[in-house]
Amino acid sequence: MTAVDCVTTVSGTGPALFMVHGIGSRRSTWAALSEHLKEDFTCIAYDLRGHGDSPLAMTPYTLDELVEDLEALRVSLGIEQAHVIGHSLGGMIGPAYARAHPDRVLSVGLLSTAAGRTEEDRGKLNAVRDAMSKNGVAATLATFVDRWFTDDFIAAHPEAITARLKQVTDTPEDVFLSVFDIYAQTEMMPWLHEISAPCLVLTGELDGGCNPRLNRLIDEALPSSELVILEGLKHSILLESSDIVAPYVQAFLQRHSAS
Repeated sequence: MTAVDCVTTVSGTGPALFMVHGIGSRRSTWAALSEHLKEDFTCIAYDLRGHGDSPLAMTPYTLDELVEDLEALRVSLGIEQAHVIGHSLGGMIGPAYARAHPDRVLSVGLLSTAAGRTEEDRGKLNAVRDAMSKNGVAATLATFVDRWFTDDFIAAHPEAITARLKQVTDTPEDVFLSVFDIYAQTEMMPWLHEISAPCLVLTGELDGGCNPRLNRLIDEALPSSELVILEGLKHSILLESSDIVAPYVQAFLQRHSAS
């Protein structure tokens, strides 16, 4: 397994916080949240392999490879221990990293992610995957917009929607489909009980794929966790409402930072 040297943006001072984005996204997704956190934490956002400025690697990718990319990044920066926070697919990479490298993790943030999916849930994901394979990723963009953002945000911030969709279309299609497969096929429930680090489980009330039902299951499975459901929000909570997310994240991180 060969790790990829992922490109980072580092800001702030204090305990290290690795910030892991989701499918077809970029490290810039964390910029607004980092503004809230950088006085107390060293915010380290990075582009996943094949995304943004990070190198391409041969697809398909595996969850283990994405975990080891994060470990290689930790080693290269000389960081002994860190908090890890992830959104969507990043919310799977974070706990998987904590499981593989428990001594390196101070806490884990699982934002807008999923576990405990039913057969119906998996069927919906597979249908999206089949449609993308048949028609191309670009043809599914309208579906993504409705799932990611509230109607009010779509109407008020068309430039933000355009920029997010450009991230998707700028991601090589084989990379996008590969990480989508990881997100769709990963089931964390069998091993969440192994995560010893304290965890924050947070999602939007109206997030269809990473809904409160699944996040309650995640919270119940983790040995040490707290659950936050954000009223009226869908999937893209970091782009739409970082100011709402920030107080919960900041308070959690401060409670679980080393002295």
